Parts: sequence; structure tokens; C-alpha cells
Amino acid sequence: QVQLVESGGGLVQPGGSLRLSCAASGATLDYYAIGWFRQAPGKEREGVSCIAIRYGITYYADSVKGRFTVSRDNAKNTVYLQMNSMKPEDTGVYYCAARQELFRLCDLSQSRYPYWGQGTQVTVSS
Repeated sequence: QVQLVESGGGLVQPGGSLRLSCAASGATLDYYAIGWFRQAPGKEREGVSCIAIRYGITYYADSVKGRFTVSRDNAKNTVYLQMNSMKPEDTGVYYCAARQELFRLCDLSQSRYPYWGQGTQVTVSS
């Protein structure tokens, strides 16, 4: 049973950067896929990015492509989301989620991720 804890959220100005961390415990993330999702108040939760840990295969939503980068540090059993050139519409609670993945698959289908962290707030504002 894997547990996930997000950290690194906060307040940033438009154009600024933040790095979120998703630290896992209870299982080694090899053969897992990790997804990043976000939810703004009053809006549906949406997929942001994902990574298949063993193979490093990544995917990005069009809204963040070219600005965000997902990566992993296997020694720390941690996944990161580097967010650059941030926009006000990036504001929301960011969640990481995990599923067991034996193949090189990574997607943003929320129903396929059974394990979720508690979320961390990101606010982009002047």
C-alpha cells in the first residue's frame, strides 16, 4: 500500500516558478505510474502530467506543455513537477496519484489511479 505526500505549493507571481514534490512511502515506485492533477475552486479536476517511473515516459496536458516538467528521483522515491512561466489559470490544489503499471503506459485518466495524496495549494497571483 503506497502513501503519497505532496509538498512545495505556495504563492507565486505570474511568470514565476514552483517545484512540487510527491514523496511516496510504503512501496517502491518502480513499475508505477504517477499522475499530477489539479482542481480550481468550483471547477472539475483536470490532468496535468504523468510519468511511467521505470521507463521515464511522460505525458503533458496541452495547457502546460512546454512550461511544466515531470521527473523522478528513484533514490528518493519521489516525483517532481517543475512549473515554469506560471499563469493565473494554473491556480488550484495539485494532487499526485499512483497506480501500478507494468508497461510503458502513462495517461491522465483519473479513474485508473487508486492512490492519491492530500493535495497542495498553488496560487498564481500578483
